[in-house]
Amino acid sequence: MGTPKAKHEAIGGGLIRSFLTSPSSFRLFSCGTSKEGESHLVEWNESEGAIKRTFSGFRKRSLGVVQFDTTRNRFLAAGDEFQIKFWEMDNTNMLTATDGDGGLPASPRLRFNKEGSLLAVTTSDNGIKVLANTDGQRMLRMLESRAFEGSRALSDVNVKPPIAGSLGPIPNISGSAPQIIERSDRIQQSMSIGNLATMESSRVPDVKPRIAEHMDKIRSWKFSDIADSSQLKTLKLPDPLSASKVLRLLYTNSGLSVLALGSNAIHKLWKWQRNERNPSGKSSAAVVPQLWQPTNGALMSNDVGDAKSAEDAAACIALSKNDSYVMSASGGKVSLFNMMTFKVMTTFMPPPPAATYLAFHPQDNNVIAVGMEDSTIQIYNVRVDEVKIKLKGHQKRITGLAFSQSLNVLLCIWSVDGWEKKKARPIQVPPGHQAPLVGETRVQFHNDQSHILVVHESQIGIYDTQLECQRSWYPRDSLSAPISSAIYSCDGLLIFTGFCDGAIGIFDADSLRLRCRIAPSAYLSSIGSGSGAAFPVVIAAHPSDSNQFALGMSDGTVHVIEPSDAEPKWGGSSSQDNGAMPSIPSSSALNSQPSETPSR
Repeated sequence: MGTPKAKHEAIGGGLIRSFLTSPSSFRLFSCGTSKEGESHLVEWNESEGAIKRTFSGFRKRSLGVVQFDTTRNRFLAAGDEFQIKFWEMDNTNMLTATDGDGGLPASPRLRFNKEGSLLAVTTSDNGIKVLANTDGQRMLRMLESRAFEGSRALSDVNVKPPIAGSLGPIPNISGSAPQIIERSDRIQQSMSIGNLATMESSRVPDVKPRIAEHMDKIRSWKFSDIADSSQLKTLKLPDPLSASKVLRLLYTNSGLSVLALGSNAIHKLWKWQRNERNPSGKSSAAVVPQLWQPTNGALMSNDVGDAKSAEDAAACIALSKNDSYVMSASGGKVSLFNMMTFKVMTTFMPPPPAATYLAFHPQDNNVIAVGMEDSTIQIYNVRVDEVKIKLKGHQKRITGLAFSQSLNVLLCIWSVDGWEKKKARPIQVPPGHQAPLVGETRVQFHNDQSHILVVHESQIGIYDTQLECQRSWYPRDSLSAPISSAIYSCDGLLIFTGFCDGAIGIFDADSLRLRCRIAPSAYLSSIGSGSGAAFPVVIAAHPSDSNQFALGMSDGTVHVIEPSDAEPKWGGSSSQDNGAMPSIPSSSALNSQPSETPSR
């Protein structure tokens, strides 16, 4: 062994994780982590042992050990922040980044094949994704053609459409835009990173059995695209009253009724009757319910205060656990209604400030948390007609509250014992959005009481109880419109998500993998365009049927939707039907400038 020419010291006194040399040009690159947790990708001056250039684009505190690779003596790629980031070797500024259509871990491992036409990336569910340009796709088509004796096209191996802008100028590597091919972990074993670089036609017989064995499983990963009413069961609820935008929508806890609050401050209650077609009496898209009113014809109507209309104020509503009472406000006083008689039992908290969100205490129906327009949260006891305590600490009006019974906390996050503020955190700004984010942020506890769904028009996110973002998804591809509403299914396995163009996305709750997309044409009899198109302002999940949900629309209609009898689950079989559910990464899927609006 000869004497080394130079000693390379880790940046910031940290650890150098990995070295790579660019094969023909003898350039030396390394990636390391400083004592402060900052990751660095650098090129060294080999003769002097000094840093020649440092590549920018890493988050200040990386979420894991960053891995990288080089290709064609021109490009660098690194896995960081749930993304794949790219640089030209002679330019320290990041060239572009892609999330690979989602599903990547915090610091994905990656490797180019020898020609630079394929980039293999690990996924958070122990699988592998391969990004391919035209040359890579041609090679894979050849393998598929030989493996299946020309009977199957590459589309049968789940080649998704090109990711818009996913690699930007990178197609110069081999001249075309990339696509993604997803493989199961067993296929990953037979198509290792090394094999991707050297696989030739002579190796096809070794690969063929495993591809055939897992073809059905790979096909099941394709999300369903529902565009016609024959592909689902849908029911527009009857409504002879004047239409007004549905601002809030709830199923009763029994699952027998649906309650809507409109922008005209009037509540509407639909009840399903027990009969031969519906012996349980529970809500169903196959049975038409009755728009119910007491015999005296009374309406449940909120006080609107000084607001010109209820739509000018934040409507809010909460239902007691026994379905006997509903608490509601539309800019004026908060009203407590008897659900049987529609009679106002009491009113309280006249504005200003106006109530913007209501939540019953999980153990005491007499205690209610009231989020206010002035950013405070008031804990009100209905029985004694008294505000017990006022919580302060937010900057803007409260748009979401959620109790956790097992954790004894109120989001965002206050200890119920003594009402001590524990934690607050801004939601993060996804790519393509300006900071700070504006608009409402809503929250919901998962059934396990350890995960939280955070909903904003720019994203849906899964957070832990320390308010660390575990995973997030933002609108793109076939679901590119802003998010209007989202909610967990009753079993917590799905997330029903509405979009401002009328589309519905149904996601696996833990992985945020899209299982099913429902086009507006599947449940709306006529479709508008532009600003006049109807879209779901709010979604409600059935309390016991995990596949049924209701939509409160901008045109005032309410729709109940279920899967078809032929396909009783949304998206058919999925990863959850094929074994263990993917684990949730431990850190944020997005990192940009934080919003000033706390997630509440």
